[in-house]
This record gives sequence, C-alpha cells and structure tokens, in this order.
Amino acid sequence: MPKPQPEPVDPAQLPELALATMKSAKFPMLATIDANQPRLRPVSPVKTERFTVWVANLRSYHKTGEIAANPRVELCYLDEHHHQVRITGVAMPETDAALLDSIWEKNPLLRMYLGTPDNPELVMYRIEPNRVRFMKEWALEYHEVPL
Repeated sequence: MPKPQPEPVDPAQLPELALATMKSAKFPMLATIDANQPRLRPVSPVKTERFTVWVANLRSYHKTGEIAANPRVELCYLDEHHHQVRITGVAMPETDAALLDSIWEKNPLLRMYLGTPDNPELVMYRIEPNRVRFMKEWALEYHEVPL
C-alpha cells in the first residue's frame, strides 16, 4: 500500500491554519512531567491570544505540583479533521490583576465553581509558547509555525 501524499501547506498560511485548528478543537490535552513520568489530561482554556493560552487550575490538583516542579509543558489540539497543533512552552502563574479580573468576568463556570476571584484554590496558568507545530491530517510531517 503506498503512503498517502498530504496536500502541500503554504508556509504563509501556517499561523492561520494553526489558529483555526485550535478554535475548532476547543479542548487541548496538557502534558506535564510527574518526576520521571509524563502525565496527560484534557484542559479547558479560559483565554487564548494567538498561541499564548491561559488555563485555570485548582491548587489541590496534582498537576499544580507537577508544574511547580517543572513548568515545561505541551498542549496538543486535535480537531475533527485530525489536524494537530502542538504548543511547547512554559506554564507560569498569571499575576496581572486586571487580566485575571477580565478572565473571571468572561467565564461563568469559574464564578459558579469558585465563587470569588480571590478563592485561594484558584491558580491561573499562562502558557507562554516557545515552539508551535502544525500537522495536517495524518501527514506525519510537522510544520514549524512562526511565533
């Protein structure tokens, strides 16, 4: 059986293709490291600006300790067409009060579950990208997306 030949991807369109995939997929998987064991779980971003992604978390969740010990993470978005976006970056607690207030006001689920924005259980991570890759369908070839 011959290997399928993927359609060519115009490098100038990579940012648009990656952002469209992220929007379509909605819920990425977040990979962290637990000592020497990788861990993976779905997350629900509360804010996205291009390839910077904010994820709300609870201090009591195991991933909080994992990120504290090793903030290097990866997000993987997979849409219904099997296009992938992988964002490799660093997860940092967000400290910008105005930004946190804005995220809080736009997310009714946060308000419903946590009650107030100063709930001590709430940790908001900003995932700063240092590498973004895009793959169309099952092409088995990643394209570097310019940041």
